[in-house]
Amino acid sequence: MPNQPSITRRGFLKGAAALAAGGLYVIPAASLGAEGRPLPSNRIGMGGIGIGGQGSGDMGAFLSNPEVQFLAVCDVDSKRREAAQKKVAAKYGEKGAEPSTVCAGYNDFREVVGRKDIDAVLIATPDHWHALTTIAAVKAGKDVYCEKPMSLTIAEGRAMSDAVRLYGRVFQCGSQQRSGREFRQACELVRNGRIGKLKAIEVGLPGNNKGCGATWSPEPVPEGFDYDLWLGQAPWEPYIELRCHYTFRFVLDYSGGQVTNFGAHDLDIAQWGNGTDDTGPVEVVGSGVFPTTGLFTTATHVDFTCTYASGVTLRCTTSAGTKIGGEEGVGSGVRFIGTDGWVHVRRGKLDANPKSILQQPIGPGDLRLYESRGHQANFIECCKTRGVTAAPVEIGHRSATICHLGNIAMLLNRKLRWDPAKEQFIGDDDANRMVSRTMRSPWHL
Repeated sequence: MPNQPSITRRGFLKGAAALAAGGLYVIPAASLGAEGRPLPSNRIGMGGIGIGGQGSGDMGAFLSNPEVQFLAVCDVDSKRREAAQKKVAAKYGEKGAEPSTVCAGYNDFREVVGRKDIDAVLIATPDHWHALTTIAAVKAGKDVYCEKPMSLTIAEGRAMSDAVRLYGRVFQCGSQQRSGREFRQACELVRNGRIGKLKAIEVGLPGNNKGCGATWSPEPVPEGFDYDLWLGQAPWEPYIELRCHYTFRFVLDYSGGQVTNFGAHDLDIAQWGNGTDDTGPVEVVGSGVFPTTGLFTTATHVDFTCTYASGVTLRCTTSAGTKIGGEEGVGSGVRFIGTDGWVHVRRGKLDANPKSILQQPIGPGDLRLYESRGHQANFIECCKTRGVTAAPVEIGHRSATICHLGNIAMLLNRKLRWDPAKEQFIGDDDANRMVSRTMRSPWHL
């Protein structure tokens, strides 16, 4: 696809002259520092790569930030791409403006990261594209907001973390529970000993929210959908609608099922409360239930346990039936169990036993964890200050690694020993081969 004309952020004020000379872009009044917005030279120019369900939601949060100017969107599905352009135009454009003149649209992410007027990118592609787009973006000097799970494999996560640090970029993993007050409070209570000594962590996942039949047949590729580019590094397979968009999550070639979907959030909080953001467990064992027919290949029932060097165990299960000391199961969310009680947190709710734990204040001498009042806003602020985000790249990598360890243990159905420093399995060649995957040509890390 040919390059489209771009707007240099610091040249926005010359927009009228550009239009007089036949330029393509409409410079709306709202872009000229009106309505309390910073001048263009002080805004973060952004592009979006993968603007589907989650990507559209993320983009909406960035569009509402006056510090941001969304300049480009990229999606291999032309319908989603055009819908995103209309969304941007509705926010910035003058009445009647053609969406493509307000926000450029691209099929190939490399055209977005190649634009010099873009400072940061939102990446909300399927999981198997996170590493390649992130590494290309940071090499091009862009800051990155990348949706969770951060990676498809452990090796990809390590490559992403190394690249972000090598090129000195700001990175935020889309683990937005790190910006939730109830999650921070729960982890502060645990880290400050309010439940006594931490002994175990329980994470409850929902079951699969999508299904497929026992058989499937290839379907015609829809017009305007670049299926070959959607597949990217993944093995070539015939097109079927269930393979793409939301349900890619249930095919191991592209994702890791509910372990990397909801699990990426709650396992991240487990890491935070355990104080193991920069490391991981030393052992993992699991036994999952996997489909034997149909298109989907990720576990339909999850049960794996990680053990840390401290002796703390982290169990992740699909059902809410896990018993803890004879009490009811954990349900959804994360439960931290200590010698003096437990704390349970999920979105919008914090509970404890005994209840008095919640009334114990975090005092001036206690450990205080990173406070973020909004995940996307936190990213933009760090782009400006060059500070560390709420969910930086190494944390995103280590949390995703827990997901991958669980899936590998369930697939192999045996106990595995893990070296979190070397990021290798100990004495298990089969498991080590699953740390990375071969990419389909011409894609490579």
